[in-house]
Amino acid sequence: MAELLTQNLSVETAGTTLVKDANLRLVPGELVALLGPNGAGKTSLLRAALGLQKRTAGFATLDGTDSQKLSPMKRARRIAYLPQQRSLAWPNTVRDVVALGRFTYGAAPGRLGQQDAAAIDTAIERCDLLHHMDRPTDTLSGGELARVHCARAFAAEAPLLIADEPIAALDPRHQFRIMDMVRQFVDEGGGALVVLHDIALAARYATRMVWMKDSRIVADGPPEETLTPGRLAEIYGVRARVEGKSVEIEGTL
Repeated sequence: MAELLTQNLSVETAGTTLVKDANLRLVPGELVALLGPNGAGKTSLLRAALGLQKRTAGFATLDGTDSQKLSPMKRARRIAYLPQQRSLAWPNTVRDVVALGRFTYGAAPGRLGQQDAAAIDTAIERCDLLHHMDRPTDTLSGGELARVHCARAFAAEAPLLIADEPIAALDPRHQFRIMDMVRQFVDEGGGALVVLHDIALAARYATRMVWMKDSRIVADGPPEETLTPGRLAEIYGVRARVEGKSVEIEGTL
């Protein structure tokens, strides 16, 4: 079974602690929301877990292998990663950008095998891009472009997905569309770890909520156990009303 695991993972740079003693696990069947204020260490945790950022203590593994020792291609076959910054070097067509997800298998847009083409078509359909696949990406709206990046990740057919703020700057409709796609990926057997700032949206979709503050994971569990007014006060310094998975922020403390 696919598994991303960190144990006592710590990251420091220039004498500053970015992540401290983080224990995190992701497996198929889970949609995990990683939450916390800006600067809590969320992105550093993700990058160190993937072996993209040097850790100073602890370890991180993908399917039992030290993530720092994996080649980019082997890593990408195990887990798809959507970073915060998802710039495109040039405005290729939607289909060509989605095809980049097959590079991990040695494919290129002009040299796609039958399996590559099938994976790309499935990803395009899943992300509702059939009517856009021949459009240059610089003609797309923000919501459409976000779906293209999701399709690119899905085209890799990795069992796990990490997405760092995939709904940032999107309107509510497109936020729901992106999260619906991630939820479908999980329902079909994948595992996803998503950084979110919208607490209500995280509660709606996540099977687990991992909460970070001051470089540490302070709670990890299902919404019904970890989503409380006290938790929101501790993490964000806000007063909130919580009823089930419904959250209403009432103001700052």
